[in-house]
Amino acid sequence: MIHDLPIGLALRRFRRLNAVKQGAVAELLAVSQGTVSRWESGEHEPDEVHRERIAALIAAKAGEGSDAAIRRLVETSSQAVHLVCDATHQLLAVSPARLASWRIDASDYLGVSLWRFASPEIARAQGELARTGWFERPYQRLRFETGPNDSPEVPVAPGLTEWETIPLADGRVGRLTTTIG
Repeated sequence: MIHDLPIGLALRRFRRLNAVKQGAVAELLAVSQGTVSRWESGEHEPDEVHRERIAALIAAKAGEGSDAAIRRLVETSSQAVHLVCDATHQLLAVSPARLASWRIDASDYLGVSLWRFASPEIARAQGELARTGWFERPYQRLRFETGPNDSPEVPVAPGLTEWETIPLADGRVGRLTTTIG
């Protein structure tokens, strides 16, 4: 779990996309509605236990139903692309072109956060998302230049990266990451 994730904003987006009231989320998390409101506004940050519970609540999965088609599109794409949960960075699907540059077995990483492999430029872009309104609307796109991450397992090549959000059938949000050029 990444600790700089704007979990309150991600929770608010999840609630809005799924028409869930703060009171219902408060009941699920055994806190007051006011606490949920303060998390979403950024006035307070949840403690580690509540961060983990929120992440579990909003974490995307792309394995069943209509999302299986999205997963198959990613897994058969000729582009270097992968799909992660926008809130947790857990790997949901990866294309053969992307996997060719990674030195891992994809099945061992499905459902695992890729955040530890972020380059400094990826971390910087992630840090700017809240300011740009990324977590306020369901369809977002961002292009930026990235440098390498020096990881032998999941290397990030320097170049142009594009992030696109994809609302999934369960109301959660995926992030399609594509290497351009």
